[in-house]
Amino acid sequence: MFRERMVPGEPEIFVAWQEGTTDRTLLAIHGGPDWDHSYLRDPLERLDCRLLMPDLRGCGRSGRVPEEEYHPDGMMRDLVRVLDEFGVERADVLGHSYGGMVAQRFAITHPSRVRSLIVSGSSVLPVPPDAFAGWTERDEILARQENPWQREDLTPEECVRAEAFAAVAANVRRAEAVPGYLRRLEEVRFSAQYLRPYLAGTLVTPRLPDAAQRIAKLGLPVLLLHGRQDMTFPVSLVEPTLELIPRARAVVLEAGHMLHVDDPDGYLAAVREFLAA
Repeated sequence: MFRERMVPGEPEIFVAWQEGTTDRTLLAIHGGPDWDHSYLRDPLERLDCRLLMPDLRGCGRSGRVPEEEYHPDGMMRDLVRVLDEFGVERADVLGHSYGGMVAQRFAITHPSRVRSLIVSGSSVLPVPPDAFAGWTERDEILARQENPWQREDLTPEECVRAEAFAAVAANVRRAEAVPGYLRRLEEVRFSAQYLRPYLAGTLVTPRLPDAAQRIAKLGLPVLLLHGRQDMTFPVSLVEPTLELIPRARAVVLEAGHMLHVDDPDGYLAAVREFLAA
């Protein structure tokens, strides 16, 4: 069962957490970034390790900061504070989507705090402009997707929320999983704190240059956990990443961008096997 804690500091960071039966701690970092952690709870809540799930600064129930402070360096400081608050010297770190890039940056900048790295539904390498060329099904799905940014009656926060619902067909490939995913989205606390600097062209990406080479030098165990039908981060980047990071392994599921929703059992099995190695 999850408990909740506010980690003091500037800003306060909200963390949902639960104890485990092992001495390992998994720090799970959500995507968006203007989402909260809650869409990742299932199936990770079924793991045996301690689980820490913070809302990034400006997201969910965490504190807001001035626009120029939505910077990856601030996120790194926040994650250190979270580990310190819970007395965790080294954690296994999982990041999904945008959170996958945040997790990579944390491993590179704070290697002494990271035991292993799971990059879920994200990529280590930059996504090239032609990454999805020739994928007709993706083109058709995106063409049908409603664009809430064309509506003048919605606030920025409402646009972020509407976009998440509009993208369901692109993100979840298994029809039976859609109703449960819609219920998850209803519970997400959406914000628009990162949207504003993004639209202004001032938002700094968490992706570091030559991240693959820098991660390889760390010698960390790395799991690339990916959906074969991911329409945000192409599965084609998995193999080149494995060639650059000798200690990386990959598990590719028959799933979309929300692979933990499409195949929760396969996702959980992959995470468990990796953490047990």
